[in-house]
Amino acid sequence: MIRIVCLLIGYVFGLFQTGYFYGKAHGIDIREHGSGNSGTTNTLRVLGTKAGLIVFAGDCLKCMAAVWLVRLLFGGSYRNIIYLLCLYTGAGAILGHNYPFYMHFKGGKGIAATAGMVLSFHPWFVVTGVVMFFTTFFTTHYVSLGSLLVYTLLMIQLVVSGQLGVFPEMTQGQLIEMYVLFGCLTALAFWKHRENIVRLLHGTERKTYLTKKNKVEDGSGHEAGHSDKAD
Repeated sequence: MIRIVCLLIGYVFGLFQTGYFYGKAHGIDIREHGSGNSGTTNTLRVLGTKAGLIVFAGDCLKCMAAVWLVRLLFGGSYRNIIYLLCLYTGAGAILGHNYPFYMHFKGGKGIAATAGMVLSFHPWFVVTGVVMFFTTFFTTHYVSLGSLLVYTLLMIQLVVSGQLGVFPEMTQGQLIEMYVLFGCLTALAFWKHRENIVRLLHGTERKTYLTKKNKVEDGSGHEAGHSDKAD
């Protein structure tokens, strides 16, 4: 029951669609521009770097807030499985972000929310995620590739860390439950990025820049440059 409660807490927090509300505040529905996604990358491409960073911060913080709340509420009574409960909370926030009921279940891809989950989960995983993502991003400028590599590496690190005793109060069964849950999140990330994966394989994936013009598709399907100073 406590796992469902944590999942629901995360989902409620995840429902706050930063990109959608930011776009509305600037007179557009972000879902009608670019890739049609309401997440960080599409916001950055359509509205610029400042907007992208604000949306990333908002989507990241909502997941962190949910996890912090669960730690505050259940950290004492469920100390032995608090990391598992944090993961359920993060999963709920990602689901709320990806599938918000009030937007006909059309949200983002959950990467910024995942970043929030990692930042509030365990310090050992923060360095891994940050180094892998930014190394990949600044080398290739593919956000999707960096995101998927982070998920893959964190999945491996979670299993290795668990078996090495990083979560000493958890039983082997609880550890396996945690591995399976994170494995499901990893599978979801790959599913949400399935079109990106096809484009990566064909060499047609769009690159994203923080200091240059990003290209977004206009209504006719052609690409148009959009300055990062568009805010």
